[in-house]
Amino acid sequence: MRLLEKFLPLLLILSGLCVSAAAQSAAENAATLRQQLADVQAREEQLRAHLQELDEALKPENIQNSLAGVGSVHPEDLREQRRRQLEKEKTAVNTQLEQLANSRRRLETAIAQADAAAYQQSAQPPKGPSVGDSENVSSKSVSPRRHVRRVKIKHRVKRPAPSSQ
Repeated sequence: MRLLEKFLPLLLILSGLCVSAAAQSAAENAATLRQQLADVQAREEQLRAHLQELDEALKPENIQNSLAGVGSVHPEDLREQRRRQLEKEKTAVNTQLEQLANSRRRLETAIAQADAAAYQQSAQPPKGPSVGDSENVSSKSVSPRRHVRRVKIKHRVKRPAPSSQ
């Protein structure tokens, strides 16, 4: 349950991304994805640092030192309980790191797709011509093609036939 609480904001961000992606241009979408990727990477770094702290705390001498001020008839039980607690926390952090790694991979894929879409969007001509350009656009779009075909046909006719000797 605690794990779900930590990842709920990330899941909401990713689900909100799907909804907002249709409304944004491809370039804006790519920028948003890059920001989310930076957030995921920062969170991964935090978790890796916490994982190193847990590894250090799991050393037997550190467990013993952490319980040095606690008096008990059975100190070995306290040490074992502390070790189990730290291992449980370490497992949870590793799970979070795996989930963030999956999110990072998905974001990297989405960024690549958004970049490709932005490139395609930038390479496309404008959706609609302006009112004054409508006559020029329609006449220019047909005439160059015909002109190229005529030039090719004329060029073929002007070539002399190869002589065979």
